[in-house]
Amino acid sequence: MTSDETTPRHPLAGTVAELPTTPGVYLMKDSQGCVIYVGKAKSLRSRVRSYFQHPQEAATKTRFMVSKIADIETIVTSTEKDALILENNLIKKYRPRYNVIFRDDKEYPYLRLAAGELYPNLTIVRRTRKDDSAYFGPFASVQALRETLKAINAIFPLRKCSGKRFEKKRPCIYHQLGQCPAPCCCMVEPAQYQKTVMDVKLFLQGRSTEVLDGLRRRMEEAAEELNFELAAQLRDRIAAIETTLEKTTLVNLDLIDRDIFAFWREDSRLAVAILFVRNGRMMGSRTVMLRKIHLEDDEAVSSFISQYYAAGEYIPQEVVVPLPFEELDVLEDFLREQKGGPVTLTWPQRGPKTDLLRMATQNAEIFFKRNREIEEKDENLLKDLQERLHLRRYPARICCFDISNIQGTSAVGSMVYFEDGRAVKDGYRRFRINSVRQPDDYAMMHEVLTRYLARAKEQDRLPDLILVDGGKGQLNVLGQAFIDIGVTGVDGAALAKGRLDEKTNEKEEDKVFLPHRKNPVVFARQSQTLYLLQRIRDEAHRFAITYHKALKKKNDFTSAFETVPGLGKKTAKEVLKLFGSLEAARSATMERLLEVPGMTRPRAEALYDFLKKSDG
Repeated sequence: MTSDETTPRHPLAGTVAELPTTPGVYLMKDSQGCVIYVGKAKSLRSRVRSYFQHPQEAATKTRFMVSKIADIETIVTSTEKDALILENNLIKKYRPRYNVIFRDDKEYPYLRLAAGELYPNLTIVRRTRKDDSAYFGPFASVQALRETLKAINAIFPLRKCSGKRFEKKRPCIYHQLGQCPAPCCCMVEPAQYQKTVMDVKLFLQGRSTEVLDGLRRRMEEAAEELNFELAAQLRDRIAAIETTLEKTTLVNLDLIDRDIFAFWREDSRLAVAILFVRNGRMMGSRTVMLRKIHLEDDEAVSSFISQYYAAGEYIPQEVVVPLPFEELDVLEDFLREQKGGPVTLTWPQRGPKTDLLRMATQNAEIFFKRNREIEEKDENLLKDLQERLHLRRYPARICCFDISNIQGTSAVGSMVYFEDGRAVKDGYRRFRINSVRQPDDYAMMHEVLTRYLARAKEQDRLPDLILVDGGKGQLNVLGQAFIDIGVTGVDGAALAKGRLDEKTNEKEEDKVFLPHRKNPVVFARQSQTLYLLQRIRDEAHRFAITYHKALKKKNDFTSAFETVPGLGKKTAKEVLKLFGSLEAARSATMERLLEVPGMTRPRAEALYDFLKKSDG
């Protein structure tokens, strides 16, 4: 008897034969109907069948995932590229637990050279767009970018101000420092300014030799024309460029843009390192940690790369991958379409590119080992938290809520999201209180919780633990919200700040209140598990306070006239200018209101009704 005959067949193995042989996407679901994995395939039948054939030969991580599958849904697409795009969208929608999830929690900065302007300038942006502007980067940090921008500003006289400066018709201090030709006052011809723009573009593209050759020619021409002041300026610019180039590292002589991907993996953890090479020069690197990966290496890396560029990152001319995978040509077509230009995916096995790949692998290994100890510590804390609070589920995903208001005004709620002990900023949410006008923290908390739980339940994104800032009262509100929305299986807790003991003048430790338990859970002093809860609670409080302050400032500095339907900021300003105050405007007639510059009869009628109502 063979090993295949002794291994029990998966209940879905027989239904695979009914799947289509066309390209498409498959969604694997567990017994609760939750999507646990999304994949793409050139042939749906062949790809899904591979999960159930020879299970004893499959990797442990794959067998574990297959054991959780209770149902499979398929979506047929016209091409493999369409399947890849759909896969990315579905992963973003469902966030399946066994997929590679790329969270863009850190947006790397770029330099943008504006196009279509008579006098373009350089600005710092976080996202590239499909426009005619030129983008340079990404830079490893804002500090590195600012240093580059500072060097460029010192070498090349470009305008530093915004377009609004052109209305002033007066040179700024940068012109006096010799760092701006003052295009706002028409002190430089557009053609001459465009030469500087072209030099900046060539410099950022790594074509510094062309810049230096051009500057040397212009310096010699200026000297021949006895324009020694200009010749001296060009000489200093040449020296500054040569000094700047000495600080950069040339890693390739073909002077093209490329990203190099490499990874380091141990068990279900995988670190990905990306090296950014722009015009043959090393610009920086980025490292990302992926956890709970239950896929083979090629599938995990392929999925990560497609999600990485689908998130809007700059796509270079060449992408170096660390291993071959089946859909290499499909991913290449996808990137070409995203970029709107040529892109090549390559897996080098010899030559200078393998040295770059080796360097990226070393970066991934160092990053992995540095983070492994931290993650293991966080895992132990979460296990201890589950044990101490008797939680039904391991608290991998924790949400914490807080309310901020002053006597009921500018009331807001906040939610912060932590996964595996780390803050996930794209999971944060802010709530403006709509239904509660009086200072009632319990009612406000109930509104925020029910609004969140209803949406999270609908999207199948409920956390493992919900934490509220407060004591038994807030915990009871959370329990009622669970009942009102019909949420089960999610643990709840409240973290209350310790009181100050008047006798000893010492502050008590914070207490954790749990449902159906009279006495709170008290942790030992300097408990790292308690510190984790406090860090989550304090982050929710900070997030709420920040939003509350911003909303209050906006309300405090907004004219009452701006709340009138159809009355814009400019017209509201004219009303205030004419009447001087809200009280004076209330006594105005309709004819008087029509004297406001830019005022129309419909606006005047709306303003008149508003003033009479506010007077009553």
